[in-house]
Amino acid sequence: MNILLTGISKGLGLTVATTLLEAGYGVYGISRTRTDSLSTLISQFPTQLKWMEYDLENAAPIRKNIFKDWIGLKTPIHGFINNAAFAYDDIITNINVKPLEKMFRINVFSPMVLTKFVIRHMLLHNIEGSIVHISSISAHTGYKGLAMYASTKGALEAFSKNTAREWGERGIRSNCLVAGFMETEMSASLTEDQKNRIYQRTSLKKPTAGVSVAETILFLLAGKSQSITGQNIHVDSGTI
Repeated sequence: MNILLTGISKGLGLTVATTLLEAGYGVYGISRTRTDSLSTLISQFPTQLKWMEYDLENAAPIRKNIFKDWIGLKTPIHGFINNAAFAYDDIITNINVKPLEKMFRINVFSPMVLTKFVIRHMLLHNIEGSIVHISSISAHTGYKGLAMYASTKGALEAFSKNTAREWGERGIRSNCLVAGFMETEMSASLTEDQKNRIYQRTSLKKPTAGVSVAETILFLLAGKSQSITGQNIHVDSGTI
C-alpha cells in the first residue's frame, strides 16, 4: 500500500515515515529539504521510500509535478497524510499579510489541492482510502500568538469533515489528528519556562510523544479504523 506524506524531512514527518516503513507501507514523501536523517531513512528503505523535493507554497504545479510526472497515474495511492506546515506566530495586532498568505498557501491551499488529486487517484483505482490531516491543539484552546496558525488548522478541520461527508459513499475516509504540544523545530524558540507552562495545562504534564501521533495515524490508515471518518482525534497529553 502506498501513502503520500508531506513534511517528511524532520520532526513528526520523519517519525511518521519511519513508522509507516517499518509497518511495510510504501511511502511517497515530499519536503522542501533533504536532511541527513531523511537520507539515512532512504538508504534503509531504498525500495519502499521515494522522495521528492517540493515547496508547498506553490499549489498550482501540484498536479503536473507530483501526480503526473512523479507518482504517475498507474500508481495507486491508498492514503494521504497532510503533515507539512508553516508557523507564523505573532499577536493579532501585529499581523503581516505577506507571511499570513504564505502560511495559508502551505497549510491550507496546497493540502486542499493535494486532497483533490489524491481522491481522483483513489477513484481511478477504485480504492477505499484514508486521508489524515495533522491539526493542532491550538485550534481548540487558546495560546497567545497562535491565532493565525490556529486558524489554518481550523480551516483544515472543517475541510476534512466535509470531505468525509462528500466521499464517504465511495469508501474514502477523512480525519484530523489533533496533535498536542510537541518538542519540534517550531517550539525550539520557546524557553524552558514557557514550555513548562504549556505542559502544566495538560493532564499528563508533559509534551505529546511523536510516536503516539505516528501510531494513531497508522491505525487511521488501516482497515481496523474503517468506521472512523469525519472526526478530530485528539492526541494531546490530555490538554482538552
